[in-house]
Amino acid sequence: MPNAVELSGITKRYGDLVAVDHVSFEVRGGEIFGFLGPNGAGKTTTIGMLTGIVTPTEGTAKIFGHDIQKEAKEAKRCIGIVWEESNVYPELTAWENLNFSGEIYHVSKRQREAKALELLDKFGLSARKNDKVRGFSKGMKRRVAISMALINSPRLLFLDEPTAGLDVQSSIVIREAIREENRRGTTVFLTTHNIEEANQMCDRIAIINRGKIVAIDRSESLKGTIRSAQSIQVSFGGAEIGEADLGKIPSVRRVLKEGDKFRLFTEDPPAALEGIWECARSHGIRILELNTLGPTLEDVFINLTGAAQEGRRA
Repeated sequence: MPNAVELSGITKRYGDLVAVDHVSFEVRGGEIFGFLGPNGAGKTTTIGMLTGIVTPTEGTAKIFGHDIQKEAKEAKRCIGIVWEESNVYPELTAWENLNFSGEIYHVSKRQREAKALELLDKFGLSARKNDKVRGFSKGMKRRVAISMALINSPRLLFLDEPTAGLDVQSSIVIREAIREENRRGTTVFLTTHNIEEANQMCDRIAIINRGKIVAIDRSESLKGTIRSAQSIQVSFGGAEIGEADLGKIPSVRRVLKEGDKFRLFTEDPPAALEGIWECARSHGIRILELNTLGPTLEDVFINLTGAAQEGRRA
């Protein structure tokens, strides 16, 4: 299968500001590709250039071999786009929204109606298909928006924060629908701040920071680049013990409290384990749970971008 996306030296300047700086990479046909970066890193500008909304200052962007600037019509026929801000029409029903989207994409009446029924069923919206979208929850509106983007059976689907702010049930439905579309051959370009979502969903991940690509690889390969993020998670029973006590263990580089547990970062897990047992004995307390952990994708993200995280989000 040919590459779905090819970027070559793509650059966007706004006066003296370089929003995207000579970015080059490809997205293979049939993969789920994650695009991560802190706010202001250049994600939205890059997607804008890929979808023909933003004109590059220099460089080229191709969709299945079609230059997005020179062959815009051919390139745009291949794509579906779901922005973070829902583009549904609240005064229309779910059925009307999907059919209107099908008309925009020049899908025949018979095909769009059949596809609309299929999508409404897939996203659990069949029972509400004749209800106006203004009465839908945020999660239901997002499902309608994704259905609208899929009405023309695109070869490449751009998803911008598809599960942001949604309830657990809607997030599960959307993720499974994305996987199903991908299994059917649709290439997915996923932008998300939910790093665990990217870890679970994506075949490969690119991280952009300050307009430049700082890493691109499979999740597990990226994790292998930072040995220093190896850690041990431990919880104790009995007397209190604090971060300062655990921080005195020679091989422990940093201690982080996570609820009723502690996470100890180390480059020498065997030595750290011995230190933890000795610390517990000296304080007269029991170890309730002890796990060694490899680096997470979140650790990689912070290491490469320096971005502070709020909870589990970038």
